[in-house]
Amino acid sequence: MATFGNLSDRLSATFKNLRGKGKLSPADVDGTVREIRRALLDADVNLEVVKAFTGRVRDRALGDEVSKALNPAQQVVQIVNDELITILGGQQRRLQFAKNPPTVIMLVGLQGAGKTTLAGKLAKWLASENHTPMLVAADLQRPNAVTQLQVVGAHAGVTVFAPEPGNGVGNPVRVAKDAIKYAKDKQHDIVIVDTAGRLGVDAELMRQAADIRKAVDPDEVLFVLDAMIGQDAVTTAKAFQDGVDFTGVVLSKLDGDARGGAALSVASVTGRPIIFASTGEGLDDFEPFHPDRMASRILDLGDILSLIEQAQKNFDEEEARKVAEKFATDTFTLEDFLAQMQQLKNMGSIKSMLSMLPGARGMRQQLDNFDESELTRTEAIIQSMTIQERRQPKVLNGSRRLRIARGSGTTVTEVNALVNRFEQAAKMMKTVAKGGVPQVPGMGPIPGAGFAGKAKKPQQKKGSRSGNPAKRAAENAALAAGKPVGPAAAGAGSGFGLGGAGKKAAPTEEELASLQKFLGR
Repeated sequence: MATFGNLSDRLSATFKNLRGKGKLSPADVDGTVREIRRALLDADVNLEVVKAFTGRVRDRALGDEVSKALNPAQQVVQIVNDELITILGGQQRRLQFAKNPPTVIMLVGLQGAGKTTLAGKLAKWLASENHTPMLVAADLQRPNAVTQLQVVGAHAGVTVFAPEPGNGVGNPVRVAKDAIKYAKDKQHDIVIVDTAGRLGVDAELMRQAADIRKAVDPDEVLFVLDAMIGQDAVTTAKAFQDGVDFTGVVLSKLDGDARGGAALSVASVTGRPIIFASTGEGLDDFEPFHPDRMASRILDLGDILSLIEQAQKNFDEEEARKVAEKFATDTFTLEDFLAQMQQLKNMGSIKSMLSMLPGARGMRQQLDNFDESELTRTEAIIQSMTIQERRQPKVLNGSRRLRIARGSGTTVTEVNALVNRFEQAAKMMKTVAKGGVPQVPGMGPIPGAGFAGKAKKPQQKKGSRSGNPAKRAAENAALAAGKPVGPAAAGAGSGFGLGGAGKKAAPTEEELASLQKFLGR
């Protein structure tokens, strides 16, 4: 997650300095805490939050849990992880639904925080959870706010209640009240009210938001906070808490490259939980907020649970079983490859998924260089093939590949590369499906992997070929005793062909002849 990129790097570098130390002195702990404090302040985390956080980390790091730990450095990382979870809110907090529908969710926040887009994301997420949400256009002040919500609602596939044109026309309180009646009539179980914002906190903004809240009595009031606004986040959050009050926070723009201290401050300062996070521009870039998972991402420990949930949501179990059978029976085709790739694209950004893996920060350059449009080009190449070519790639001769390249807007080289990658992948997956271990291109066979082919036995020397009678007799006696002779004996105990005493063995006549032949002399 880009917002915490710099913070993650700083914390990782700090912990790296602790590795290899069998015991941590008070000076080591103080130095580590000092670096953590600097990293948090640079990330724009609220000063009071930083003081409380580093104080707790220092107290625990100087206690018995670290001094008696087998690996003190890992224990310090665990302590920081625990305290990060605490300042991020501790336990995950879910939406509270009304006993008698509809559940009313009111969105508040400054103009530009992303409320309207977030309303669409929340509605789409709720629809995926088998709810029937409805969006309400109660922002009648900002130019084209009503039109924008209608467009967002259409993309999300949800109903939008917009009786007024907006642009300064209409009463937002009346619109919100009428929306509740409409939702009951049309059996929408959730109503999401998008309210007006301002460029800054003012009395008129708070009065209008408070009037709407009083009129509709919402079950949840979600404060939408731009994760990139830094220290102003705390001031803004406190102002809305005093003026309107809210039950939870939604972080928007977590994919930005700002310092992100708002996310680490708002829950501690307001005492209100972070419920959702917006992680990108797409309507699917939206997820429930898990304090423990976010802490793991910040510390580069990965977020495997979220990755698994994404996969389960987008992959068809029955389809996966059929593909596994095709791998085992050698009937996997480019058509199946295309279907699998399209399912992968449905999961969202590949970079985002890879960033959830533990240690992803160490692959930052590779992730930055990863071109997601490569999937689109691959898709175009396969779709430019005939059904026969997809099912039987062996028929792809030169003229067919040229036609496919022209049809997909690529080159013949790219077509050839795709076919080669597909054949290698199919071969490897067939081996895996049969319970074997694939041989990765560029690597030798894995020891003990149990390949079907017979392993070549090392050739045994029948006898010494030395021209020196005394040396020949000594080597034959050594062979009879089962001891290595010649180069093998010289290399015993060393990976570099040196004897135990460090003396270089003299090359044999055969080695000299081979060397001269290699050099072309």
